[in-house]
Amino acid sequence: MGQVIAKNFVHLHTHSEYSLLDGLSRLSDLVARAKALDMPALGLTDHGALYGAIDFYTLCRDAGIKPIIGVETYVARNNRFDRDPRSEGHGKPWHLVLLAKDFTGYQNLVTLVTAAHLEGYYYRPRMDKDLLRERSQGLIALSACLQGELARAITDEGIDAACAVAEEHRSIFGDGNYYLELMSHGIPEQERVNEGVREVSRRTGVPLVVTNDIHYVHAEDAEAQDVMVCIQSGKTIDTPDRLKMIDNPELFMRTAAQMSDLFPNDPEGLENTLRIAEKVDLRLPLGELRLPHFEVPAGKTPEEQLRTLAEAGTVAKYGSITPELRERIDKELAIIAKT
Repeated sequence: MGQVIAKNFVHLHTHSEYSLLDGLSRLSDLVARAKALDMPALGLTDHGALYGAIDFYTLCRDAGIKPIIGVETYVARNNRFDRDPRSEGHGKPWHLVLLAKDFTGYQNLVTLVTAAHLEGYYYRPRMDKDLLRERSQGLIALSACLQGELARAITDEGIDAACAVAEEHRSIFGDGNYYLELMSHGIPEQERVNEGVREVSRRTGVPLVVTNDIHYVHAEDAEAQDVMVCIQSGKTIDTPDRLKMIDNPELFMRTAAQMSDLFPNDPEGLENTLRIAEKVDLRLPLGELRLPHFEVPAGKTPEEQLRTLAEAGTVAKYGSITPELRERIDKELAIIAKT
């Protein structure tokens, strides 16, 4: 477990400029705002990718804030290889937030995101539950927004179905590593879903966590973010019936007091943001040389085996090793050995 967190709220659901054409927040501005609000930790959960993870990690460490690296991922309804537009088309995959607790979790997150892009890409980079079961170690999962499987089950199928979703996710990630998200952005459907989320928690014992789906740093940034969404969707601000996130301009980094005011009856959900932050102890080996391990014949060092292979390759290419080639081999192997 990581260091004890003493402050009173941590944002765990945050989109930066690397949620492309959706998140407006620059990483530096996010970290600076969290520091100004005296927040002890901050999560980064861009859509489907880890583009900003390393810069975010170093910015947070430099600012004295604990970095929590994550992803709001897309989960295929069937499997990542399915390309049926009726079940896996645009807007169909479920959202799920994943946070890395430690370096093992980070490595699993990288593997999951890579597979989602290389194997599961269909409109969005999708992983599936088989992959999640294989790579759940070191990860904490949050149920995500209205596009999460839990929220969709509450809305479309009812509480019993939502409880089944919660139990399945808990079985994938393990006790203490799965939380049900509560959000409040002035959306009527969200308030109805929140009541369902609370009931699922009561029935299953899966804990609640309060989040704010941050897409920009300050409240006054909502208009600029709305223009960005128009660019993404190929619309203008005057287009009727378009996606208008500005209709609910609540997606900024709220203070701890504002979050508490929004959820006066959910103290456990607020405190769980701190508990999750305390569980995180991620240390990335930046600046350290990490070479892959290769088996070498018994009685040989890696350096000796590399020389054997280099000399054999030289003979195969040039027919023999001339003094000039010998000098070049020795020089290059010496550089490699020093590295």
